[in-house]
Amino acid sequence: MKSKLFLTYPAIFTFEDNQYWVEFIDLKGCFSSGNTLQEAMENSKEAMGLFLEDLTEFPECTTDIKKIKLNDNQIVSFVSIDLEEHRKKYENKSVKKTLSIPAWLNTLAEKEHVNFSKLLQSALMEKLNINKSIVEKSSRE
Repeated sequence: MKSKLFLTYPAIFTFEDNQYWVEFIDLKGCFSSGNTLQEAMENSKEAMGLFLEDLTEFPECTTDIKKIKLNDNQIVSFVSIDLEEHRKKYENKSVKKTLSIPAWLNTLAEKEHVNFSKLLQSALMEKLNINKSIVEKSSRE
């Protein structure tokens, strides 16, 4: 069984202008927000996952939250995610591929407004005998 990668980091939730703003103490540049505290918490999990998903080494977590100075409109909460589950959820993201085709073929295809990405995906799925409806169903689960 594959071990889970469960990560937890403290975040400052600030209530301002009728919404919550979230800033992670240890993840510089990772922010989120929400109209309610619950929405801000859910959005912060997603932001944290997106911030960490491509890392192999993770920032150290601040555990002594007593030292964090807060304003009256702020609270600290630990936010946790299972990074492996997060990665599975988003593994269907697109990747950029560079390829070469003859100039004359490119010119004709552009005149016909061919969507190169869609055409390549369809051709690869056909070549690999992949049933599109099965792929779409599994990406929704």
